[in-house]
Amino acid sequence: MVLLLFVVLLARNARRSRVSRYSALLLAGVAAYVVESAPGFGALDLRWRVPIHVISTCTPAVFWITVAALFDDEFRARWYHAVAWLALAVLGSWEIFSRLPSVVGVHYALSLFFILLGIWHALAGRATDLMEGRRRLRLQFAVATALYTALVIGSEWLWPGGLSAAPLSLANAIGLMALIFLFAVLRLSVSAEEQLPPALARGGSTQSLDDALPAAPPAGGPDAVLLEELRKLMEHGKAYREEGLSIASLSQKLGLPEYRLRRLINRQLGHRNFSTFVNGYRLAEAEAALADPGQADVPVLTIALDAGFGSIGPFNRAFKAHTGLTPTEYRRARLDGV
Repeated sequence: MVLLLFVVLLARNARRSRVSRYSALLLAGVAAYVVESAPGFGALDLRWRVPIHVISTCTPAVFWITVAALFDDEFRARWYHAVAWLALAVLGSWEIFSRLPSVVGVHYALSLFFILLGIWHALAGRATDLMEGRRRLRLQFAVATALYTALVIGSEWLWPGGLSAAPLSLANAIGLMALIFLFAVLRLSVSAEEQLPPALARGGSTQSLDDALPAAPPAGGPDAVLLEELRKLMEHGKAYREEGLSIASLSQKLGLPEYRLRRLINRQLGHRNFSTFVNGYRLAEAEAALADPGQADVPVLTIALDAGFGSIGPFNRAFKAHTGLTPTEYRRARLDGV
């Protein structure tokens, strides 16, 4: 009942928050798994057993999607996420009518794969995450998920159906509640940090590098001096051009501990991710170069590399996400008639 209450509360905010939407689906799947793991589930009418089993079966795919949305600020659901969910739904429907070892094996393998993808999302962006609460919980969440998954899959392989019987049922309940509690703490932490100033709006195209830079800090502010030093290093020192620039290297240039630099960029400038902060400068320089008639013959790759991007692929993706145009289309639109 508690899980279903959480589902209802999250569903109320589903229209405004994709994380709430996916979290509601995840907890609904967990609730279905709890029901399915309970003794006597096999005696239920087939009309109840099939939908509950299918919803439970799809939980690993929903877990992957939810964790990606929670930890990746630029996450967007893609067609392959729907395919992942559909694949588990088909396997779940097939499995309930036929316990063929091959079907069960494919089901477990896919489920494990999607859970590992979720764990990867939790760990992959930790180095560039500027939200301290979320950053601290990434590792804990990944480890807890991995341990619980090992318990469930290992016990099911060794003792099929054993999770519905003591003592494994007790261990399963404890592990599941611990994971749900950690997920709730993570959601609350992210929700609290989302109340901080939102990321600086950079919609539309940028006319010059200065247009993309953060507004100057208010005089006399507690972090005004540090912000000014950061601005000078990025704007005049062109630190963003350094390929592979990291929080560690930038903090060394400023003589600041990493946690203070993360807090400064997040709380004072509103950025949630270090890559987004750095790419703002890089994209602004690239836009200015592409719009400059004097650089009309400079290859796009050269402009991307000069701005600090390591290769053309990430540059093209970031540029189109930022402007809605490819670099070539942007250059053409800017230089037509010049």
